[in-house]
Amino acid sequence: MLRVHFTSDDLARVRVAPGPDFLWEISNSVQTLQRRDGEREFGDWRRWVRPRLSSSPRLLSRLLPPRGYSPDFLTPTSGDRGTLQASVDVLLSTPRGRLRAELARLATPVQLPGWLGALAGGDAEALRQLGGALRTYQREALAPYWRRVHADIDADRALRLRGLLDGGTEGLLAGLGPQFRWRAPVLEAAYPVEQDLWLRGRGLVLQPSFFCWPTPITLADGDLPPVLVYPIHHSADWAGPAPAPGTRPAAGSGPLGPLLGHTRAGILRATRTGCSTVEAARLLDVTHPAVSQHINVLRAAGLVTTVRRAGRSFHVATAEGRALLAAEEYGPE
Repeated sequence: MLRVHFTSDDLARVRVAPGPDFLWEISNSVQTLQRRDGEREFGDWRRWVRPRLSSSPRLLSRLLPPRGYSPDFLTPTSGDRGTLQASVDVLLSTPRGRLRAELARLATPVQLPGWLGALAGGDAEALRQLGGALRTYQREALAPYWRRVHADIDADRALRLRGLLDGGTEGLLAGLGPQFRWRAPVLEAAYPVEQDLWLRGRGLVLQPSFFCWPTPITLADGDLPPVLVYPIHHSADWAGPAPAPGTRPAAGSGPLGPLLGHTRAGILRATRTGCSTVEAARLLDVTHPAVSQHINVLRAAGLVTTVRRAGRSFHVATAEGRALLAAEEYGPE
């Protein structure tokens, strides 16, 4: 059980991360790749990605076992993390003393193997290998699915915004999902070990994660800036065949062809800030089945993503959908 202890100052400083965190998704997916549970959520992805990986997972799996402790320095909570390269640079600038302490904790009670021992000492070649493994793994395992990862995290953030608008910060915390229980001033979460996180006025960053599984995650060191990483909902078919990098539909083909009509455009506009099927039907004065048909076309075109919760479907425009809406709003230059 994880218990996160809030003060009134902390409740005023809760925020949801603006999007996926590269290093959390890498770390969580490396661990998920080594597990056998979560077949519905990750089975197809595991089968697709395993034969396509080079040596990068072997290095990373030493640092990220499927269960138990993994070093906090692999998922920094400060610095510029807007791109993968910036995130890796922050990680590789970890102070040497912290590298030694966290890697020693990982190795207990066994001795650090050669490469990890060199990494713990801040060896430049070991650090270079770690940076290369992170970049290679992202390219091979996650980049083909990154648009889906980003879209589903955007959809989850829209749900959290609804919770905040309807019930304030406590409503946001209470609505995080069945693995959580809000009993003011403590947020309890399913967790493999007993741990208490005292926020002490520092606030909390909620980080939705596509590959977080099966329980939420936080840092082992309670003195680091507090973050709570939590799993998001997955559609059963999310890991269908991944497109080859850079591929585009041929001219006149693909799912965008039928993307015409006032009703469908109106539904896309409604998904800019997120809407349910019921809300879209009421807004546009059309039937629920009609909304569902239009949503199917928009989703196939990559313009909308859908999450389902408590028997309701919630639709949110993807980055591509929002770009199309922006083009409509501002018109040609």
